[in-house]
Amino acid sequence: MTTPPTLDVTQLLLDWSKGNRGASDKLMPLVYDELRRVAQNYLSHERQDHTLQATALVHEAYLKLVDQTSVDWRGRAHFFGLASQMMRHILVDHARRHQAAKRGGMAQRLTLVEVVSFPEQKDFDLVALDEALTRLAQFDPQQSRIVEMRFFGGLTIEETATAVGVSVATLNREWRMAKAWLLRELTIER
Repeated sequence: MTTPPTLDVTQLLLDWSKGNRGASDKLMPLVYDELRRVAQNYLSHERQDHTLQATALVHEAYLKLVDQTSVDWRGRAHFFGLASQMMRHILVDHARRHQAAKRGGMAQRLTLVEVVSFPEQKDFDLVALDEALTRLAQFDPQQSRIVEMRFFGGLTIEETATAVGVSVATLNREWRMAKAWLLRELTIER
């Protein structure tokens, strides 16, 4: 699979920011396959009876993205960073509804090392990860955003660095610190 030309995506995002609503229609075919790949990759590690499909996740996230009227799009990485944030919220809301239906659920806790490496194991506690990311965001919003983009959005180190606006070296340092903090948080009994 080839990734969409960065310049085409970036130009469409800039046009969209300037009020050209037709740009969002042209954007979807360029980013759809990549958004679907990210969604499929994530959902392939969910429980077997997961009711949310990759197509539905992509469509729901995209609908939320096109409703964004005040975003000053800075490029492809920014778009996928925001898409990862949308997917995170959709997946966490879905997990919360599922756990509520099971009266608290019995999701298994995994370490961050297992979570970030996209484990083969199913049913990790997405809600616990979301709660830990929310706590991390209280004192380091950038680290929380980095984890969100890498885990939920599937962005590379370089793409995440561009989206956040830092060097690759800084991003790597922040990524390591965020993983260590989350590892501690997710292994502490609450």
